[in-house]
Amino acid sequence: MTDRPLTLMAVHAHPDDEATGTGGVLAQYAAEGIRTVLVTCTDGGCGDGPGGVKPGDPGHDPAAVALMRRQELKESCEVLKISDLEMLDYADSGMMGWPSNDAPGSFWQTPVEEGAARLAELMRHYRPDVVVTYDENGFYGHPDHIQAHRITMAALEMTALTPKVYWTTMPRSMMQRFGEIMREFNEDMPEPDPAEAAEMAEIGLPDDEITTWVDTVAFSGQKFDALAAHASQGENIFFLKMGKERFGELMGMETFVRVQDATGAAVPENDLFSGLR
Repeated sequence: MTDRPLTLMAVHAHPDDEATGTGGVLAQYAAEGIRTVLVTCTDGGCGDGPGGVKPGDPGHDPAAVALMRRQELKESCEVLKISDLEMLDYADSGMMGWPSNDAPGSFWQTPVEEGAARLAELMRHYRPDVVVTYDENGFYGHPDHIQAHRITMAALEMTALTPKVYWTTMPRSMMQRFGEIMREFNEDMPEPDPAEAAEMAEIGLPDDEITTWVDTVAFSGQKFDALAAHASQGENIFFLKMGKERFGELMGMETFVRVQDATGAAVPENDLFSGLR
């Protein structure tokens, strides 16, 4: 037996990612006394600047944006009661195809072995029982999400640890519902072209392939407030337009696919720590 607390480590790409897909589980497990460790890989410098100025536009200062987003991230962590925040501080690579993908020092350009070695040191320090990150496609193809997946899986191989490992995902039924609600809140939203619609239809997983469904409705208010803490990115955070009640209805269930497990816990499961307590 050990006095070491059960520990959840979430590895995310940017400030605000922690709230979108895992804000509920981070808040819920923190409330249960579980140690919650957030690793944020990039500085978020390709986000919007003050007044909504976009990357590449006159007046956009990535260093100033990164500083602002660091403070917002700390505020989000306070809302979610996250125990430990670790920032790898790689330069934000921007969306796939942006010139920032090729910038020296960007996360996308960082050798996987380098990022994985740094993350492995954190894993050895915190010894997580559960690790959460993205799937091979970074859920929707963002280069920094893909890179976060790569360094997480490589870091696990570098350690002798055997945590339960999960990738964030979303049921296809919920993705369809998202599309309906986005049109409800934005009547002028154009219909996607067929190629884009087909691509969107491939995001997430069929409902019966999802292994883990965690009901975090009771913590959806914290999740909403954590997203709202990232005020500089408010224009890009569609969910904030819903209001807390509607947000809780839609975003209260967080879903994952379990890819590594030594506990033998049956699936589907409703707890990332099934088999560990």
